[in-house]
Amino acid sequence: MNRPVLLVEDNDDDIELTQLCFKNNHISNEMVIARDGAEAVNYLRAVPDLPMLVLLDLKLPKIGGLEVLRILRADERTKRLPVVVLTSSIEEKDLVNSYNLGANSYIRKPVDLDQFQEAVRQLGLYWLLLNQQPVAPPGA
Repeated sequence: MNRPVLLVEDNDDDIELTQLCFKNNHISNEMVIARDGAEAVNYLRAVPDLPMLVLLDLKLPKIGGLEVLRILRADERTKRLPVVVLTSSIEEKDLVNSYNLGANSYIRKPVDLDQFQEAVRQLGLYWLLLNQQPVAPPGA
């Protein structure tokens, strides 16, 4: 069974669009939604098995995306968990800070539906099929 993908996103339209793109691209991983940074951190601390991938928006209520990234990388259990920043931010400082805090990838959300669909297709192909992840240590 495929492990889920955690989508950390507060915008309902972006959630629906991402889910639709997963479906249209035949990406079968379950998608778990966290609507703010605190919910994402709490979910990752509570689940026995980590998701396969985290798709992380930066502009989030409660705890922002960069702080979520900082928390994940400071935790032994989640420090190697693949995190793809998926954001509409065009700020260079967000890009630099994301990588400095350990993001594995940074993708600006395309505004065009076809481009977004293609970005999700490529993201799913690489991160969910091609990418090799280390085996988690026992109890992780």
